[in-house]
Amino acid sequence: MSSSPNTEQHLRDLTLLRRVRDRIDREYAQPLDVEALARGVHMSAGHLSRAFRRAYGESPYSYLMTRRIERAMALLRRGDLSVTDVCFTVGCSSLGTFSTRFTELVGMPPSTYRRQAQVTAGIPSCVAKQVTRPIRNRAPVT
Repeated sequence: MSSSPNTEQHLRDLTLLRRVRDRIDREYAQPLDVEALARGVHMSAGHLSRAFRRAYGESPYSYLMTRRIERAMALLRRGDLSVTDVCFTVGCSSLGTFSTRFTELVGMPPSTYRRQAQVTAGIPSCVAKQVTRPIRNRAPVT
């Protein structure tokens, strides 16, 4: 029993999308954009964006920002870097955009998160990461 050409293409696309996601996970702190990611897997930027969203439920850019914010949260919990240093360490080039995305995903600004990180002090980092994982479209904390 052979699979259809559409099924084979879909499986090839999923393999390529996994490569893109793995690259984002590895190189989140590097300057990445959809065009560069698409070139890396020989797709157009538009096709990559649509296929990535279908496969993972968010755009490549959103996925990248979520990885950056996760890493920023860990660095802020550590407490030895300023918010600005964390911003640039995780690959963001604009403190304003970083703060906006952080607040959007975490529900509070990075400076507030850093101050409240003392609450999770003493909790193993693997537990703290899971409990404080950023969630896209979370209702803001009021």
